[in-house]
Amino acid sequence: MLSSQDIVQIRSQISQWKRQGETVAFVPTMGNLHLGHITLVKEAKKRADHVVVSIFVNPMQFGENEDLDAYPRTLEADKAALIDAGAELLFIPTPETIYPKGMDKQTYVEVPNISDELCGASRPGHFRGVATIVCKLFNIVQPDIALFGKKDFQQLMVIRTMVVDLSLPIEVIGVETIREPSGLAMSSRNGYLSSEEKQQAATLKQTMDAMELQIQQGLALPEVLAKAEQQLTNAGFKIDYLAVRNATDLYEVTPEDTKLVILAAAFMGKTRLIDNQEFSR
Repeated sequence: MLSSQDIVQIRSQISQWKRQGETVAFVPTMGNLHLGHITLVKEAKKRADHVVVSIFVNPMQFGENEDLDAYPRTLEADKAALIDAGAELLFIPTPETIYPKGMDKQTYVEVPNISDELCGASRPGHFRGVATIVCKLFNIVQPDIALFGKKDFQQLMVIRTMVVDLSLPIEVIGVETIREPSGLAMSSRNGYLSSEEKQQAATLKQTMDAMELQIQQGLALPEVLAKAEQQLTNAGFKIDYLAVRNATDLYEVTPEDTKLVILAAAFMGKTRLIDNQEFSR
């Protein structure tokens, strides 16, 4: 596997593949890879001739009081896992490579409306940082397809919206969330949880399962949400938000909507966890 910090070198290799008529799949990550990331790489291998992965802890998507400095960086282990999974090209830029003029003078991409609520309300500027880095990486790699985990459901919708709005010739594929045996969604932030907190955190999936069942049985949304909030609070969570939305556009649910998604963000101790669950009624 070739790895490089250099944009010219990355583009040169990808151009060579494309001149041969071969397709490129791209998996952007922030490193500290787990089975969820590796699943994306393996799925990418099924869908394209070559797989490119990036590892970049993007400072633009972290808020002032968030864990940028503490975010785990495990580059050597990540490289070994990517080689095993079949990735061929690894882009590992520095902040200076990505933002040579500094973030204050960087052109940015903002996806309106969808970026402003849920995680966007809790983390102002977060999705501007996400959209900017993903757009920039798309322009560097110029993939045919790009794969993202559905665990970050709102992020996936922001990226899909950006791709459509900016007419980018890239197919964005969402891949199902990979979970631990307890049901807890795999995340780099799970490493911050104590063993006891990790056990309690599994309540998030159990609560969403109960919500889905209650909605399908016809229970009113306010009652479903009240029961779920109580269940999460009893399990030791501090809720950031808990919502049920239309799964196609994240709008508020109307009686006509059939495809729904539960979206949750909650703190277990100091660790902020997110999860979601799509279903039909």
